[in-house]
Amino acid sequence: MKIVVVIHGPEVIDSGEAKIILEKLSRLGEVKAELGGTMGKTAVLDAGLENLIDTTRHLKPSVCIESSFETADLICLLNRGKTFETGKVFGSKVASRLKDREKKPVIQIESPGCSFGKIIPLNKKAGNCIEKLSGALGIPFENPLPFHNPVSIENFPETGKTRITREISGVLPGENIFVNGIVIGKALSSKIRIISENGLITAIEGGEIKEHGLEKLHNYEKRDPVNLEKAWIKSGDIRRSSSLLPNARKQNACARKPGCSSRAGAGNVAPGRVVLIDHIAERTFELAAGAELAVTVGDDTTEIAGDILFRLGIPILGITDGDCDKIACRNEIFPGSVILRLAAGSDDILGKKIKQELLGGENSAVLEDICSFKEDVLKLAEPLIEDVFEY
Repeated sequence: MKIVVVIHGPEVIDSGEAKIILEKLSRLGEVKAELGGTMGKTAVLDAGLENLIDTTRHLKPSVCIESSFETADLICLLNRGKTFETGKVFGSKVASRLKDREKKPVIQIESPGCSFGKIIPLNKKAGNCIEKLSGALGIPFENPLPFHNPVSIENFPETGKTRITREISGVLPGENIFVNGIVIGKALSSKIRIISENGLITAIEGGEIKEHGLEKLHNYEKRDPVNLEKAWIKSGDIRRSSSLLPNARKQNACARKPGCSSRAGAGNVAPGRVVLIDHIAERTFELAAGAELAVTVGDDTTEIAGDILFRLGIPILGITDGDCDKIACRNEIFPGSVILRLAAGSDDILGKKIKQELLGGENSAVLEDICSFKEDVLKLAEPLIEDVFEY
């Protein structure tokens, strides 16, 4: 039997549960494990499971499942939610997005290492193998939730407006609310509904809006619309857990020598590729591929991307202004990195200048001298700098 396991989130990896489940499933047949998402990938690196879990694609769980229908006999969704109920709701949402839900058996393995862990059938075909899987894993099975569409769409011909309302489940009061990787508000209750009109988010029922976050999301004066129906939305910390194997790091993070310092002297030339990561930390792995230096714009982006790039041995030039939402549970910075603390509200301004004046309007460039590039950034930033931190 060919089994595909779609792993969601870092928690089930950090806890060691993913490795145990994959080992048990391998007794039933040929197992292929796949993962999507940035922080899940860092968890794979921390646990040293790169050869066991495929992290090359960046797809949503439902898309991963659908892409496995042609080759797999059984697809398992492996997850560890904040609670069993939030995990169960997550599985129901993933299943509701499948276009051809009954093509192959789809089963959710929820919080397998917890006392409340369960196996949940996500379609009718799963009923044929649920008991066998339950026995093999030693986990009881549970009936699924009825499928529920969290999105409602209303059209108003008289005004030409389209209103989309999206319910967000599994939210705890006080948590940050992310849309496409940007914090747009904070939860005040466990029942959250985000509302947009013609692609612009106008309200968060059950929460409070962070206006600066919405400005970033909609690209400031450009007012770029967001498809709320398909947007990536989550709440809480980017990564709620830490690896049980904290010393398992990419070897090149230790072996690679730091590049030039921010105050490099004359005659030091370090060519290479520079990338700009501007408020999209969840795309760090794909954006930073092959880079010698990453410029990170935003406090939270610098914290998250810096921690990710530590594992890859890539230094950062961080642009921050003290507007941090504290969304990362820990962070490490690769030696040779520099973080600039600017006057409040200035990180976005400098980020735009770096892109336009030093990177030719692009998000990456191959430069003849990275050391000179750092000096040029410092000159651009000089009127705004309040502090400089070197690592």
